[in-house]
Amino acid sequence: MDRKQVPPAPEDERQGVNRAGLPTKPELDLNQFLPYRLNSLADRISDELARMYEERYALNVAQWRVLAWLSHRDLLNAKQICEATRMDKARVSRAVQALVDRGLISRSPSSRDQRLHDLRLTEAGQALLGELIPEAQAWEAELVATLTAGEYRDLLHAMRKLERQLERIG
Repeated sequence: MDRKQVPPAPEDERQGVNRAGLPTKPELDLNQFLPYRLNSLADRISDELARMYEERYALNVAQWRVLAWLSHRDLLNAKQICEATRMDKARVSRAVQALVDRGLISRSPSSRDQRLHDLRLTEAGQALLGELIPEAQAWEAELVATLTAGEYRDLLHAMRKLERQLERIG
């Protein structure tokens, strides 16, 4: 049986483009892929902030997020914190327990739903956040100092638009 010779690929195909002008293999330049860039930047920012509140306040990321949300809202339960922070239930539960053990938050049965517990900042938690929040804000100010006021507003506006779009397509 004679084997037919496959003709050599045209020059373009060897360069990653087929006869139709389409890439012969999918390529993804991560430096131009927004999900990767946003995630990478968020990870780097979170790591830097985590270093600050770990060294100065012995808090991990999950604990900081719980405290931050409780400073934003006076009363929350663990389920609401999971939804707000997008952290899983076990991670929130461990953070809450550590914060209760340190006396930074209180936990009491919810009057609205006996399956849940209301979480509140204690005076010690409020005092800690009274120190930590200005430091976090100063760090953020240093980070965004490279942006003009207009660029900062545009960045926040673009992020809100992307969040709304994600809700529509997600």
